Amino acid sequence: MQLDEADRRILRHYLAEPALERAALAERAGVTPATLWRRLERLRAGGVIRTEAAVIDWRALGYGVEVSLRFTLDKTNPRAFDEFIAAAREVPEVVTIETFLGRVDVRLTVIARDMAQYQEIYRRRILTLPHIAELDALMLIATIKDQDGMPI
Repeated sequence: MQLDEADRRILRHYLAEPALERAALAERAGVTPATLWRRLERLRAGGVIRTEAAVIDWRALGYGVEVSLRFTLDKTNPRAFDEFIAAAREVPEVVTIETFLGRVDVRLTVIARDMAQYQEIYRRRILTLPHIAELDALMLIATIKDQDGMPI
């Protein structure tokens, strides 16, 4: 989809403040409210804006531990990916599931209130997932950048 400068301004301001009232967004982007509405609809229809969603700060809810688990799966079973992902979806503390090409096949983000709870989740729910060949854990210390802007 081709974007012009008005689309870029709209997206930059929309991303920076998604809860901004539409009239204020139109003013900041330098377009009329009607133009803003038409362009947002076109961007949604074109798949540029996929969804409007709440972003949850898990730490604010008491989840002080966040771990990224990287898995290499035993691909001798042709259903390994499907079975692993289906089982991972059933773990409530798994908040993200991503698949990759390369040495790592799947990455899960797991949250827990503390290390004791994480250890319990790891032993009872993560290690029992099917088809794990290798597993590597990275504990989140700090998030430095989390999509604060757009390269457009």
